[in-house]
Amino acid sequence: MPLVVETAVASDAWGDADWEALAEKSVAAAVAATPYAGLADARFAAEVSVRLADDAEVHALNRQYRGKDKPTNVLSFPMVQRDLLDALRNTDDGEQLIGDIVLAAETVAREAADKGVSVPDHATHLIVHGALHLLGYDHETDDEAERMEALEREVLGRLGLSDPYAVREA
Repeated sequence: MPLVVETAVASDAWGDADWEALAEKSVAAAVAATPYAGLADARFAAEVSVRLADDAEVHALNRQYRGKDKPTNVLSFPMVQRDLLDALRNTDDGEQLIGDIVLAAETVAREAADKGVSVPDHATHLIVHGALHLLGYDHETDDEAERMEALEREVLGRLGLSDPYAVREA
């Protein structure tokens, strides 16, 4: 069964880009670059939800789930613990929700402008970043951050995007 990416555009601030296709491409590329690439053709439907929200919604979620009283660019809510991801290959369920990714429109647009990239390109990076979080990647330590950023660079390069962590001199 395929990797299923359910995309909901919950704010008009996202405009009229083909967000479904962008989310599907971004999640699929992230999954393919990990040891969990088999989720793309598992016996069950591995589902990832991508919600394109506004800053107010993400602010509320960030406060509720992370104790941070401010919006952020992307939040990830894994539904499968990292140590159980490998066990998914043995599931006989028809569908398994891997997790949810939520992006904040105004924050993403502001960051894209600051970086001199398009909103869709920045959103692609953040969806890849969020998908990697769903698969157990993190950046709490320097070593974790280096591994995760290297994987993000690899995935984004495959998608034809530049290194989001490169320092750009004005």
